[in-house]
Amino acid sequence: MSSRAPDITGGPAIRNQQQPQEKHPFMTASAPELSTDTLFSRRYEEQIAPVNRLLDETALLRPGSSVSYVDPQHDVDQVKIISLFSNIGTADDSGFITPGDSDAAERMIALQWQLGLRPEYVMPWNVSPWHTPGEANGRFEPAQITSGLKPLLRMLKQVPRASVLVAHGTEAHRLADQLAKTQNPLLWRRGFKTYKVKSLDGRAFAGSAERQQGHLDQMQAAYADAMARTGLASIH
Repeated sequence: MSSRAPDITGGPAIRNQQQPQEKHPFMTASAPELSTDTLFSRRYEEQIAPVNRLLDETALLRPGSSVSYVDPQHDVDQVKIISLFSNIGTADDSGFITPGDSDAAERMIALQWQLGLRPEYVMPWNVSPWHTPGEANGRFEPAQITSGLKPLLRMLKQVPRASVLVAHGTEAHRLADQLAKTQNPLLWRRGFKTYKVKSLDGRAFAGSAERQQGHLDQMQAAYADAMARTGLASIH
């Protein structure tokens, strides 16, 4: 792996050089080097089926809604870190959970690449699993955030090695707080820890380059510490 890290601000530097996923196809946030159709047809493979079938059950709770799935490069038996996203906006056309828009996905890919964090060790998850087809999620009301708690707990039961959650954005921070307040035995048995960082898109990346870099540095520090806590070697 090259020691030269890509620009993770989403600017020209990351678009003009060879992309991290081109050099290391396993280093992806949502597997952009594979066709969406190929990935989507694999969403019930053994390594990810328990979570995606849980999402199917979750969708049935709200007729007329849709859910985004977890792509098959993630692995329920190996996951150690949960990436919780404040899924404001529309569902991604891929059908999978993503960090946000295309710039957000690039930032996440670059962050993973810099740290050597492989996707099988990470589980992406949305604060609210549900989308109304064709409509964008606005800022969530407290009740909407709370409705995501039970699906989150059910997912955590499917990933027995996960002991860290990185919450991206305000809505994710609030759901993480609610999770901690449950005092669920699952959390203390695993020594569960939460990190709160900015979203990978939106207002957090509308400011100066210096401000954006500060947010990225905070994320990198959180994921590096999460990797150390869970026994994953960071190359940073």
